Amino acid sequence: MDFGIKGRQAIVCGGSAGLGRAIASALSWEGVEVLIAARTEDRVRNAAAEISKNSGCKVDFIAVDVSTEEGRAKLLSRCPKPDILINNAGGPPVGNFRSLTRDDWIKALDANMLSAIDLINSTLDSMIEAEFGRIVNIPSHMVKAPMAMLSLSNGARAGLTGYVGGIAREIARHNVTINNLLPGQFDTDRLKSNHQNFAKGRNVSLEEAQDRFVQQVPARRFGDPDEFGAYAAFLCSSHAGFVTGQNLMVDGGQYPGLL
Repeated sequence: MDFGIKGRQAIVCGGSAGLGRAIASALSWEGVEVLIAARTEDRVRNAAAEISKNSGCKVDFIAVDVSTEEGRAKLLSRCPKPDILINNAGGPPVGNFRSLTRDDWIKALDANMLSAIDLINSTLDSMIEAEFGRIVNIPSHMVKAPMAMLSLSNGARAGLTGYVGGIAREIARHNVTINNLLPGQFDTDRLKSNHQNFAKGRNVSLEEAQDRFVQQVPARRFGDPDEFGAYAAFLCSSHAGFVTGQNLMVDGGQYPGLL
């Protein structure tokens, strides 16, 4: 299937590794002109070069921290009118809710909610004018299935999805969509780190920790980031204009609810 987005311009935040990189790669294979943003210059440069080599399409990069106003300004100066925006940021640290401070919450909100909202607000008007826009946020399946040790992530990311639910329907008539893809357990560095922390905290082997987690997934495996990238790329396609304002679980069936 031709996704109908060849030549479109995309910003992919957190595009140097994990799910963000998988999305950048999938879009590049569809002929999209991708700009990937991440904090570490060497890492984001290497990711852009590898994606471009594989897809045969130009992939640009910028080393910025999009959780800061300065970082977002630099990013948008490089691509002020993207057709596609992928908001993707690493999750805040885990911890007991009783130990969280106001500063912890402000940092989490800046990184996982307010920065994404600012980028959405900064790019919406040009998308509306062009009568094409695709915005995909990558929060977490914890939005629908919160965990006590992930209070910062639960709160900040739920706030982002609530904001999206309010504005997505207002702009849908302009062929501009905003959706949230909620990933479950995907085989990324973040997941490996979670397994290592779990094993250390429970005094079990890493293999036992991984087995405990995979047993939570009806598919009995962790997701492949490339699967997630393909799903996100479809939501950015010309065929996905009738899907907007949705929280879409991609978790191998782990979430047990109907809604």
